[in-house]
Amino acid sequence: QVTLVESGGGSVQPGGSLRLSCAASRGVRDIADMRWYRQTPGKQRELVATCTRAGGTNYADIVKGRFTISRDNALNTVYLQMNSLKFEDTAVYYCNADINGLYRTRTYWGQGTKVTVSS
Repeated sequence: QVTLVESGGGSVQPGGSLRLSCAASRGVRDIADMRWYRQTPGKQRELVATCTRAGGTNYADIVKGRFTISRDNALNTVYLQMNSLKFEDTAVYYCNADINGLYRTRTYWGQGTKVTVSS
């Protein structure tokens, strides 16, 4: 059974920083892309950042220059360093991973971690 567990959410003032982590369960071997999404009430979940297994990254325009995605393949963990946080970054953040199985690739989601930016 594959699980993704996020951590690191919390409350922060505008301009502050947070670092999110998402760890896949032990024993997972072949993780392709890992991503961070976020969602606010009444809105669709939006893609924030993607990190390939080789470390290639891609970002939504709204977070470019402020957020950094990275991963540690040995730990099956993806990170999201969020700097210069704004009120509009308030959301539940979800990690997502494509895991290659013997016959197919499946996409898994974490349970989400809440980030609140307020003064």
